[in-house]
Amino acid sequence: MTLSDVSWWVWLILFLIIIAIRDVFIQKKHTISHNFPIVGHLRYLLESIGPEMRQYFVANNREELPFNRIERGWIYASSKKENNYEGFGTDRDIYANQHMFVNNAMLPFKPGVNHPNTIDKTFLPCAKVMGEFNKRRRPFRPASVINISAMSFGSLSAKAMDSLNKGVQIAGAYHNTGEGGLSPYHSNGGDIIFQVGTGYFGIRDADGNFSMEKLVALVEANPFIKAIEIKLSQGAKPGKGGVLPAAKITEEISKIRHVPLGKDVISPPSHSAFKDIPGLIEFIENIAELTGLPVGVKAAVGKTEQWEELADLMIATGKGPDFITVDGGEGGTGAAPPSFADHVSLPWVYGFSELYKVFLKRKLTDRIVFIGSGRLGFPAKAAMAFAMGADCINVAREAMLSIGCIQAQVCHTNRCPSGVATQSKWLQNGIDPTLKSERLSQYFKTFSKEFIEVTHAAGYEHPCEFTMQDININVDDKNLTSKLDKTYKYKKAPVPFISMQDLKDCPHLGGQHHKT
Repeated sequence: MTLSDVSWWVWLILFLIIIAIRDVFIQKKHTISHNFPIVGHLRYLLESIGPEMRQYFVANNREELPFNRIERGWIYASSKKENNYEGFGTDRDIYANQHMFVNNAMLPFKPGVNHPNTIDKTFLPCAKVMGEFNKRRRPFRPASVINISAMSFGSLSAKAMDSLNKGVQIAGAYHNTGEGGLSPYHSNGGDIIFQVGTGYFGIRDADGNFSMEKLVALVEANPFIKAIEIKLSQGAKPGKGGVLPAAKITEEISKIRHVPLGKDVISPPSHSAFKDIPGLIEFIENIAELTGLPVGVKAAVGKTEQWEELADLMIATGKGPDFITVDGGEGGTGAAPPSFADHVSLPWVYGFSELYKVFLKRKLTDRIVFIGSGRLGFPAKAAMAFAMGADCINVAREAMLSIGCIQAQVCHTNRCPSGVATQSKWLQNGIDPTLKSERLSQYFKTFSKEFIEVTHAAGYEHPCEFTMQDININVDDKNLTSKLDKTYKYKKAPVPFISMQDLKDCPHLGGQHHKT
């Protein structure tokens, strides 16, 4: 009798016996497997596919977080230029706490025959110019109010980054590099905001310290860099540095970040280039002077005392950031311990309102472009953000969804099934940058078009004209609805605005406008 004569079921029984022996006598890690050999493995299998089971079979359309099925479906359909409408009315509980309403005008705004939005229904630039107040040599008006938030190459795959960057080039938006440095995949012609993180990746010396010479050389070699953002903290893990595991560091990433191969790369929780608020202002001014670019800061918001110190010094010195990006404590693509992701820093609406009041009280809002980042990539949520004082919004996960992310929530494992948040060459191969860039661009264009339509419905030409009285929010059963100014106890400062045509004619407008 040979091995080939042994029946398949005998081999199966032998295999199961070996597993049972291993479960009971060899492995010590899992009590369930020891107490229930073979069968216990089903528990770990079901646990591993639990999120997918809930996502596709259990959760209803409005139930999931961070993005429910309706929200994901709207992004998917918008990016593919498919029907993104709803039929038979909303299935959302419009009486629920925190539900928001835009107050429409009796007569909507009607653009004229030669109006920029009659010619291009997606044209929606920022109403403010970065660096205008501080007279930077190269001021910048973002050509789109929706842009890509900070996500590093290394965190996202090469093909995902390539898709996003080509997409913003088509849409006329800007792309924030994240703290991982400028890669070849950021260099397709779209506007770039270069982020300076605590690790100074791509602009660090041999000891890991900030190098002004490398930053200046980088800006001079890449004229599509339009602004510099200093990251103080991020919503996913404010006050905690990031870790890029050694296994994810390829030779390419090592070269871009100026870090060694074979070692975990750790971003410190704080900057070494400055120690306090006066030092931050000096750092901002030195970068702005040597590069000529607008310089801003990004942070999640908790305590406001240091923001008040910053605002007071801005009054005293006439210096300071050209823009402030407020990240919500809702988190994002950055992996974080639950204690940070769930509890440290305020959600965007609370954090932004607290910070905006600091600068509003001191009459500084005209000097700053306020950028919101925290699940705002939907027209109605953007209307609320603009009514509260935002001038632009950045999107991260929404952009990922538009190029194929399925919200598997395994960004931190290097096993992203859609190839977006992984360095696996095999998984990345499912991404076609030519196709996916068009989808990112189409999502941005659909968003802009619908946001303009919501703005016109409220009687305005540009969303910068939204006031806090234009938005109602459900508060509780006793006071069912309240305008934003009553809820957050401030009134947004008016944004100087002449017309959409005036924005179109601005010599500092980004995107493909006025390029020779």
